[in-house]
Amino acid sequence: MNPQAVSGAPRIVVSVVSHGQGALIAHLFSDIAAVCRTPVHVVLTVNRPETLPDLASPFPVTVVRNAAVRGFGANHNAAAAVVPSDIFCVVNPDVRLRHDPFPPLMARLEGQDVGVAVPLVVGSTGETQDSLRSWPTPLGAVRRLIAGARPADRGDDWAAGMFMAFRTATFRAIGGFDPGYHLYYEDCDLCCRLRLAGLRVAVAPDAVIIHDGQRTSHRRPRYLLWHVQSALRFFRSAGYRRLRARRARSL
Repeated sequence: MNPQAVSGAPRIVVSVVSHGQGALIAHLFSDIAAVCRTPVHVVLTVNRPETLPDLASPFPVTVVRNAAVRGFGANHNAAAAVVPSDIFCVVNPDVRLRHDPFPPLMARLEGQDVGVAVPLVVGSTGETQDSLRSWPTPLGAVRRLIAGARPADRGDDWAAGMFMAFRTATFRAIGGFDPGYHLYYEDCDLCCRLRLAGLRVAVAPDAVIIHDGQRTSHRRPRYLLWHVQSALRFFRSAGYRRLRARRARSL
């Protein structure tokens, strides 16, 4: 029996965006085929022209080729509308899997107060990554951009967007990602809006993925510019102002 064709299982769409990352995509697809027994349908968005390697897989794949380059959020928003789903997952191309992460993520999404479920993220040598974070502050953002300082405290206010699972209805109700962010802070902004809607981030510690952060904005001027623009957009947003006001009232 094809392990991806299980009658009555929730329809899970996995959205992956490639920016000339065909080799990484091939590794990710191989991992999904090898370890995932949960039925998934992958929507692969090719964000700029590239020749993909052979991506033969036991699970269905829909390939979307963009006529023009889009940002992170715009790509995943569009992917959410390609194939009907119950659960929508955003997954970075450089994620690697050693176990099926979907059953524990689906279990977390059964909680009515859960807006997004995320896995435990570790590096290639096993160290826990700072994928779960407290709300950023302008001063902390400046320190991070200038000195490359990592967040001082790891909270559970928001989750980095390398792997996020949503009930599709929730993702749509919250408006998806804000496409005004080309890259960076769109995950924080979405978690902020979820929190304001009474929903929270839930980590599934039994769902472990491997991811090594690239820290591109500290090396390439264009990415640094996107980082600065996104930070300014977030700290000026109505959501962030409402969040600060709510936190101030609770003190």
